[in-house]
Amino acid sequence: MCDYSLHTVASRPARVGDELVSTRFRNSLTRGFATSAEPDVAVCLMPGTEVAFESDAESEPAFPLFRNRKLGQRVARFRQVDLDRPTVHHDALEFPDGNIVLVTDLVEGQRVTVLQLPVSDQHAPSEHEHEHISEQTAPLTV
Repeated sequence: MCDYSLHTVASRPARVGDELVSTRFRNSLTRGFATSAEPDVAVCLMPGTEVAFESDAESEPAFPLFRNRKLGQRVARFRQVDLDRPTVHHDALEFPDGNIVLVTDLVEGQRVTVLQLPVSDQHAPSEHEHEHISEQTAPLTV
């Protein structure tokens, strides 16, 4: 998903192996991910997507006079936060230490690689389907 604030930006879904850069898009105040080859196309991550940073992740400080916040982490899982609040940013990365950082707060220019996409829900047989399958595969008795 791409944050609501990126709906005016061209986008595509992420793929395993994508090498992305944290980017501020020209026609938006929001940051997101793009490839070096297509800097004006937002690459949208689905919740559960895992990424690896080229170096320790950094976020911008809460106050402009402070230094960037070094997170000391290189892997993260994409998730969405504050979905009950429609006018705030939702796209975030959760790091192994439990720290959650909004994608729009990442320092520009950081490079990440998409390691893994989320597993999609697979169809689980219903109780009735399960009984039918069992009947078909039950051994024959003579």
